[in-house]
Amino acid sequence: LEQAAIGGHPIARFYLGCVEGKSGRHERAMKHFIIAASLGEEDSMNSLNGGVNAGLVSEEDFAAALHAHQAAVDAMKSPQREAAEAFRNLM
Repeated sequence: LEQAAIGGHPIARFYLGCVEGKSGRHERAMKHFIIAASLGEEDSMNSLNGGVNAGLVSEEDFAAALHAHQAAVDAMKSPQREAAEAFRNLM
């Protein structure tokens, strides 16, 4: 899991944040969620929102993560991906 997260896999980074959170290391979990969100991982944004509500993440850090998340999502858009997603939704 750690190797995948280090290698840039956003879902692995998200799960690493989950593991850290369950171990009580909430600040460290939030750092993993910020990185995963910056890579476009949606569940990390939800976790960061909870972190803001719990006082673990500042509004500024959340805004920066949201901006990076949106940039990553926009960078992944293509007509081929949109056609594939439309096809998948038909199934």
